[in-house]
Amino acid sequence: MAFELPKLGYAYDALEPHMDARTMEIHHSKHHQGYTNNLNNAIAGTDLEGKSIEDILGNLDMNNGAVRNNGGGFYNHSLFWDVMNPEDRGYLSGDLKDAIEAEYGSKDEFIAAFSKAAATRFGSGWAWLCVHKGGKVEICSTPNQDNPLMPGVSCGGTPILGLDVWEHAYYLNYQNRRPDYISAFFNVINWNEVERRYAEAK
Repeated sequence: MAFELPKLGYAYDALEPHMDARTMEIHHSKHHQGYTNNLNNAIAGTDLEGKSIEDILGNLDMNNGAVRNNGGGFYNHSLFWDVMNPEDRGYLSGDLKDAIEAEYGSKDEFIAAFSKAAATRFGSGWAWLCVHKGGKVEICSTPNQDNPLMPGVSCGGTPILGLDVWEHAYYLNYQNRRPDYISAFFNVINWNEVERRYAEAK
């Protein structure tokens, strides 16, 4: 069964002014579609066909560039769309709030640490909030389309929040102002979804 481009749960313009409609449309329908197509081509006729993306990435041969880059691109963007929401975003609360405060002191200090990870990722990549078994959380960043599910990559654990800092994610609206884009992201986070992922992964 080939992987399919996931549908967005909202319109391309629903996250404006924080994420502009033109960028969202290109990002989803061109970039994510491209990763999806290339991933399907890379696994066609191999023993990876029919496996879940989590299984593929968790047991990845890191020298397999086609699956590493396109499998990462498929998974990372699928998570990215889901952890944003224009309306029913909720707010940081419950066990996730407790875990973040235990590790980072406060929500504001967490935002500062996550923003730094995103801002200081040189070139293209992602910033992540991950959860380890037992509930401990950790912030990290990865280059290109790598993610913490992959063997030996950064903080490990299960990613529950991810921010794309490739220029294609923000350049039309923010040009070289990556910090402004990072700040805008915190206005559209779907905390209900992040908390659901935390509860499932811990």
